[in-house]
Amino acid sequence: MLALRLTRGAHPAVHLRRLLVATAAAGTGFLFLCTLGYAMAHQDDPRGSLLRLAWCLTPLATTVYFALAVARTDPGTRPRPGLAAIGLGPARLMAVSAATTALSCLLGSMVALLFFLHLRGDLTGMPFDGAGADFLAPEKPLPLPAALTLLGLVPAIASVTVAWAARPREDRPKGTARSYGRFGARGTAAARETFGSYGRFRAGSATGSRAAESPAHDGAAPSAGSRAAGAARVGAGGTPPARASETPPPAPPTAETQTPHLDPHALPPTPREAPKGLPWGIAVLAAGLAVEAYAGKPHPTPLPGGLTGGAPGTLIGWLLTAIGLALAGPGLTHLCGRLLQSAHPGALRLLAGRILMAEATRIGRPLGVVCAVASGTYAMTTLHDTATTPDIGPLTTLGLLLVTGCTLATLATAAVEAKHARADTTAALLRLGAPATMLRSAAALRAGAVLALFGPLTLIVAELAALPLTR
Repeated sequence: MLALRLTRGAHPAVHLRRLLVATAAAGTGFLFLCTLGYAMAHQDDPRGSLLRLAWCLTPLATTVYFALAVARTDPGTRPRPGLAAIGLGPARLMAVSAATTALSCLLGSMVALLFFLHLRGDLTGMPFDGAGADFLAPEKPLPLPAALTLLGLVPAIASVTVAWAARPREDRPKGTARSYGRFGARGTAAARETFGSYGRFRAGSATGSRAAESPAHDGAAPSAGSRAAGAARVGAGGTPPARASETPPPAPPTAETQTPHLDPHALPPTPREAPKGLPWGIAVLAAGLAVEAYAGKPHPTPLPGGLTGGAPGTLIGWLLTAIGLALAGPGLTHLCGRLLQSAHPGALRLLAGRILMAEATRIGRPLGVVCAVASGTYAMTTLHDTATTPDIGPLTTLGLLLVTGCTLATLATAAVEAKHARADTTAALLRLGAPATMLRSAAALRAGAVLALFGPLTLIVAELAALPLTR
């Protein structure tokens, strides 16, 4: 019920993103049902059915990735102060985010089932004069358990992925052993508590005053004159004055202290180290291209995309290529930011470069996935220019639209998330007097730098991926 209330009371932009997730889930579910219909209509070709089912894993992966990006930018499940007091802690927010994602994907799966039954003629009669009988199998009864199992893949995988990504984490540095402070409180206490700590609990104020008067706390030992004066007052029967009374009262706030101070090192903070996935990404990318180059003999049943090479090797090689580009994306984005700041940069290049370096992990992976999809689409277009490949059918077009749309929508969602993350930095720059045109120029410079690096990389990977298949 809480997930439904948060879904109903969200911003229209949030509703639009959830509707896009439902649309992607509907398209992916429809592809799964069409694969089931092809298997029912061609029971003598189980290998072709398995290859079509494996081909549907790519739209499934992009749909889940898009659902995860939308869940991360959902303001209704964002941790805020005070929510834990009413029972909305990190674990509850994780459950709400997973439930919201499951609701969106279930809506899309229901639409896919209704549309598939309508095309089969189970509801109102078969439309289009039976043009889709090859992958609908209208003459055979639909196995409902198999259909529901295929339709439940997208909601189940998406909700589990969102729950895993939004799981509560402990904010403590790696390699630090968990310790427990006074009375079982979690912490990393520097000194070990003694047995008499519990007895001194009632004297917390006195202990605090002794700690405040310690030389290590004050940074300087008291002078001999002050110690003598204090001893004389105590010997005369008086009580030593409180330490707090000797401190001067705080100065009244001035215009200079009321002005917000801006740390130049936080505009935005420079990452201490680059993302570590670049070498692994290059290695996996090379392995994927090698698998595509050494694929097996052509299979008589082509895939929906028209790939006639060694179909399993082609799919595995393309998936490895996509994973390699996704792993290398953050490192390449960080490299773009570092190159922008080279050779005596000005304020504009410094700002654009530091933002790219700070947001390398957030937008680098979607950039790598977009690069992989663009290279695959280019290679497929190159293959279809030859006379030996079949024409692109409606299911292939739907799959290409799903993969391309989900990757572009994920990149746009990551860009929106990055913009919201640096909202404080942008406001601070505007308060300091930075013109708005400078911020727009920095954004254009970042986009140009990314295109200058990822554009040629996409063309090179696409040519290398299509070369073994056109021989």
